Amino acid sequence: MGNLSRPEGNLTGITSLNVEVTAKRLELLHELLPEVGDFGLLLNPSDHVVAETQMRQLQTAARDLRLRLHVVQASSEREIEAAFAKLTELGSRGVVIGGDVGLFANHIARIAELAVRYSIPAVYNFRDFPAVGGLMSYGGSLTESYRLAGIYTGRILKGEKPADLPVQQATKVELIVNLKTAKSLGITVPMSLLGRADEIIE
Repeated sequence: MGNLSRPEGNLTGITSLNVEVTAKRLELLHELLPEVGDFGLLLNPSDHVVAETQMRQLQTAARDLRLRLHVVQASSEREIEAAFAKLTELGSRGVVIGGDVGLFANHIARIAELAVRYSIPAVYNFRDFPAVGGLMSYGGSLTESYRLAGIYTGRILKGEKPADLPVQQATKVELIVNLKTAKSLGITVPMSLLGRADEIIE
């Protein structure tokens, strides 16, 4: 591949904002829980580059917000529950779930259930998380990514070469809040947050 603006060969595509807005997830969780000083970050170390990037971003954000950040890891389904138990031990009262399109995405309902069971408010990057009972998500809009991918597919089918189509960045991010989960966790979501939500699940 040449570069994002001139991909070369038969490659092109769409990227979305997820890793880039990791720090914003902590800010939103802190806005929801302003009295909390200890937060956690759950990472899958299997994707070393992504995990390291997210950890650096969250550590910087935690420092700026004067928060303590506890990093725990899970690289298998079995380790996910152990990670939540560890967060409880460490005193974390909120957790940012690291953006992971493998393990965490495949066990999203389990993570949502564990967050509620361990009473640890959690934020993830995809809408699927609050849709299955998680508290909140903030990340790139999959709907916009699919729409842009569909446009590119149409252009390629009409004869344009993928090498001539720059890799596009889907720029829309969305905040989704599950009020039912908030209530079960004993959290009152402030209007300042609800007013910015793209979707509220009740």
